[in-house]
Amino acid sequence: MIEYDEHREPDLYSLPSIQRKEHIMPSITPYLWFDNQAEEAASFYASVFGNSRVVDVQRYGEAGPGPKGTAMVVTFELEGQKFIALNGGPHFTFNEAVSLYTSCKNQEEVDELWEKLTDGGEPGQCGWLKDKYGLSWQIIPTALSDMLSDPDPDKSNRVMKAMLEMKKIDIRALKDAYDGA
Repeated sequence: MIEYDEHREPDLYSLPSIQRKEHIMPSITPYLWFDNQAEEAASFYASVFGNSRVVDVQRYGEAGPGPKGTAMVVTFELEGQKFIALNGGPHFTFNEAVSLYTSCKNQEEVDELWEKLTDGGEPGQCGWLKDKYGLSWQIIPTALSDMLSDPDPDKSNRVMKAMLEMKKIDIRALKDAYDGA
């Protein structure tokens, strides 16, 4: 017989197989606080990224604290990643301490995401930007990581120096720096 101690995590391998299957690992979902633009932002983000959608909108009722019928919590998915957005009022705002990292396979993807996400927002340095809701994004081509991790320190240093001068990442300019051109 297996004894249960509520203060100790169960050893999954000592549980019968049916109980192991029922033990669900926790999921991690980014939870984003908006003043009152959660539904608008979720729809915008879903329009920017493929394989994305608004999943559910829970609305405030009579009890509030928001106006009855307005979005309270919006669940959405971007490229299969679940997010939750809350209309929580003006008490908190986004800052660069947290950003959403987007890995792009080519310059076309970088350009498209950069254009859409900076519309109404502001470009930052080194592939970072803030969108029109104040959320920070990193729009980074996979080529940058590949070049920065090159074992030749001269190549990776030239790439780093070039990247530090950029706002939107330019893969061709990085490649030129990598090649010493």
